[in-house]
This record gives sequence, structure tokens and C-alpha cells, in this order.
Amino acid sequence: MTRQQAGPVTGPGPDSTARHARGASARRRAAYPYAMYLPAAVVYLVIFLIPTGMAFYFALTRWTLFDSTFVGLDNFRDFLAEQNLRIGFQNTLFYAVVTSGLKVVLGLLLGVLLTSKLRLRGFLRSVVFFPVLVSTVAVGITFSMLLAPDTGLVDKALALVGVSGPDWLGGASTALLSVALVDVWKGVGLATVIYIAGILSIPQDYYQAVAVDGGTAWHRFRHVTLPLSWPATYSVIILSFIGGLRSFDLIWTMTRGGPGFTSDTIASIIYKQYQAGFFGLSTAGNVLLFLMVTVIMVPLTYLLGKRQVTT
Repeated sequence: MTRQQAGPVTGPGPDSTARHARGASARRRAAYPYAMYLPAAVVYLVIFLIPTGMAFYFALTRWTLFDSTFVGLDNFRDFLAEQNLRIGFQNTLFYAVVTSGLKVVLGLLLGVLLTSKLRLRGFLRSVVFFPVLVSTVAVGITFSMLLAPDTGLVDKALALVGVSGPDWLGGASTALLSVALVDVWKGVGLATVIYIAGILSIPQDYYQAVAVDGGTAWHRFRHVTLPLSWPATYSVIILSFIGGLRSFDLIWTMTRGGPGFTSDTIASIIYKQYQAGFFGLSTAGNVLLFLMVTVIMVPLTYLLGKRQVTT
């Protein structure tokens, strides 16, 4: 007898059922994270997107707490016509470049030092990070007293060695730089922590390879630590530069944009307009500051990120 050939299978087989079950399970797993995004999306919408949209609208109006009048682009024209805006723009860029550059250099050096075999390095890490925790206004008031001419501790210390200190916050050539250095003192702790995390994540195999080749500490820093800590450098540059472009509280506490307008930044000019009651004008200034930061940071982030990928 010949074996009868089996006919075609018309119902779903076990393989098909299993594939269907796996697909349904995968869809359920994929939907779970999207549900978790919802609270963050609501917070982002309420705290950022809605206020940003309102700011763009009120920048086109002359408004008070209870009334607003649509004026179109008049606020932007008036703000761009500010006589001190050019100085404020230059000071803002100077401040951002100086503070971010020094935080990168000092943060890297302190990060290398505090990841070495150093006694009390845990305590020293706490000391370096402590200024980050202090209120910016408190730091500004304290350093205003320390840098006061003749009576400040800085000038008194310089007088002991026969040096006459300048009017740090009252001189047109020293005011903005003095505030920038105080900003670096306050913020370098965060940069150091970022560098410590970046350096500790570097595999020890690279350092051992340099040691086998007879490399010195400089070779380890130049050929291993410096290039492989680039992700930390990228983060410090971005955070510090954005903070420098938006800086206001320390400048206002220490100099209020003075003497004259020599230490004014765009943020302090905006605040002065708000103090004078020009709310629509100050809102337009905030929108312009937002656009300026975006125009600068988007290409900078792209260029630094591209270098990070190729490093």
C-alpha cells in the first residue's frame, strides 16, 4: 500500500500561533514606555511649551498685569535700538567664553588631580564642590565685600606685599572680569565632578599600555586622559556656555551692570527694562535672548557632537 499524501493545512499551525503571540507581547512591551512618557510630557507642556508660547505672544504687546495691547514688532525694534545693546552683546559673549573656557581648563586639571592617588581626595572633592551648593546671591554679596576697595580682604592682602589693588568692581576694565572669575570659582566644582566621572570611566588598560611603552605621566594625560575625556569636555562646554550667555544674578548682585553700562549683559539690560515698567519690551528682549542662545548653541552643539563621534 502507498502512503496517502497529506492535504494542505488549512488552520493556523503552532508556529503561526507562537509568532502571533510574540508579536502581541512585543507590541504590549513597546507601548509600556510610551505610557511612562506621559507625565513628563505634561510637565514639559505646562512648564515650558505654554509659557514659551505666551512669551512670544506678549512680546508683541504692551502689557500690564490686567491689560495688553497688540503692537506687532514695535517692541523688538525698540529693544534692538537700545544704545547699550551692542555693549551688552559683547559683554555677554566675553563672559560666556571666559567662564566656560576657565571651567574646562580648571575642571580638567582638578579632575585629574582628584582622581590620582592623593590623600584626603574625598575631602578635597567635597571642598571643590561646596561653592556649587551656595546661593549665587550670597556668593555675590560676599565677594562684593571681599573685593571692596581699600577695606576688602583682597586689597588688604595685596597691601601686605606692597601691591595696590584696583577697584575691582568699580573699574570699567576690571568689573566684568572680576564677576567672571567669581562665576568660575562658584561653578568649577560642577565641571570637576563631570570630569571625575569621565576620567574614572576610562578603562585602565589604556594606562597600562602607556606604562608598558615607558610613557610618563604627561604621556598618560596627553594620549589617554585628554582625548578619552572628551564626552566630559563636551558636557562642560555646553552647560557652561549656556549658563554664561544667560548669566544675570551674579552680575546684578555684584555690579548691577556698572560702572555705567560697562558690565551690562543682555540679561541685565532686560531686567532694567522690566524695572522701568516696560514689560512688553523686556519680554521681547527675553525672546531675542532665547533666539540668540539657540542660534549660537545649535551649531556649536552639532560641531562638538560631531567631534565627539569621530574621536
